[in-house]
Amino acid sequence: MDICIVGTGYVGLVSAACFAEMGSNVYCVDANPEVVETLNQGRVHIFEPGLEELVRRNRDQGRLHFTTDISEGLDNCLFVFICVGTPPGEDGRADLGFVRQVARDVGRNMQDYKIVVDKSTVPVGTADMVRELIQAELDKRGLELEFDVVSNPEFLKEGDAVSDFMKPDRVIVGTDNIRTAELLKVLYSPFARSRDKMMVMGVRSAEMTKYAANCMLATKISFINEIANICEKVGADISDVRRGIGSDHRIGYHFIYPGVGFGGSCFPKDVSALINTAHEKQYTPGLLQAVEEVNRFQKKVLARKVQDYFSGLGGVEGKTLALWGLAFKANTDDVREAPSLEIIKELTSRGMLIKAYDPQAGKNASRLLQDNSSVKVLEDQYEVLQGAHALAVVTEWNQFRNPDLKRIKARLQLPVIFDGRNLYPPRMLEEMGFSYFCMGRKPVLNGLENGAQERI
Repeated sequence: MDICIVGTGYVGLVSAACFAEMGSNVYCVDANPEVVETLNQGRVHIFEPGLEELVRRNRDQGRLHFTTDISEGLDNCLFVFICVGTPPGEDGRADLGFVRQVARDVGRNMQDYKIVVDKSTVPVGTADMVRELIQAELDKRGLELEFDVVSNPEFLKEGDAVSDFMKPDRVIVGTDNIRTAELLKVLYSPFARSRDKMMVMGVRSAEMTKYAANCMLATKISFINEIANICEKVGADISDVRRGIGSDHRIGYHFIYPGVGFGGSCFPKDVSALINTAHEKQYTPGLLQAVEEVNRFQKKVLARKVQDYFSGLGGVEGKTLALWGLAFKANTDDVREAPSLEIIKELTSRGMLIKAYDPQAGKNASRLLQDNSSVKVLEDQYEVLQGAHALAVVTEWNQFRNPDLKRIKARLQLPVIFDGRNLYPPRMLEEMGFSYFCMGRKPVLNGLENGAQERI
């Protein structure tokens, strides 16, 4: 089965590489000639563990092709996957401009039967729109060609996307056509060797399932962050509380890690889009609005802790903060909606200087922060510590989990750590003479604050 995939972002490129790995011939179409040239050279323009090796191998073995010409991609392909971006508009609605363009291009270029698969995250009802746009283009051409439009939402975690595609929990297919469902079952059969993972449902139910899944996960994150904030007020320890509630199998431990709020290309966008969908149908989604509001607040919590600490030391103005982690999560270079950006914005607006480091996201963050002269992005995690007044840990990269604490203490002007991911044991930090502020737990104060003003 030959496949055409339009869009080579996280979803499109991972899907293409994984389908090719299982033996399919895959033709990737992207409007950006620079991206296509990069991919044809065996290099990948995004960071995703294991992806570049997969792309290079399947390209070298002739199963993975890249082009800017959609007609070339459509030739001899049964399946056409729409994997383009649906970024949020100013009003929070998903921008379907790229999806519309692909639908029109398919209608203008298809020569035989196609199964058009919406894999982009799109609002409920988008498949109907895609069908109408394709049909309108066929009508202009005076052709009567059969085609189906299917919803097949992706459930890929950035940082583990290849594994998620290769070993999916489920494959959601939205279609009312039994033949189409069977063809997709054959396409996905290499990824479901141990059990049947395909769930066939109505198109709109499939579209809604994607939003419901991401909103549920976002809700769990905002919930545990809210509980963590209350724990600080009442003197409880969120780590103990998390263990206590997570042991209940109805709740579980997944996605109940307190932190600095969720970011990335999915959760913020999808929560906002579903809120807007509800409003369009004259329904007020109170819970989803609360999830969004809690997350907006949470992104500023760590910055407030920094400001509170330095309020007795002349304020943050003129102070320097070393910051570890710019990506919205570990194992990605994605800084879209990253909490780090909100923290940096808040503190630099008050005169603080930032020296930041991230193993993968430094370049992407530098582009977004290039107009902020108070920020320097460096290439060594210990270099950013030199002369800084404190360290803030924002992303949970593995190399930050067990750092050289003696080296940290020696380089900082003050032995102070603000931990937005609860990576370190408070007692150990206390024994080493650090002041330590984390999420949902009692802070550790080293007692040196009173004499700190003279040292800085």
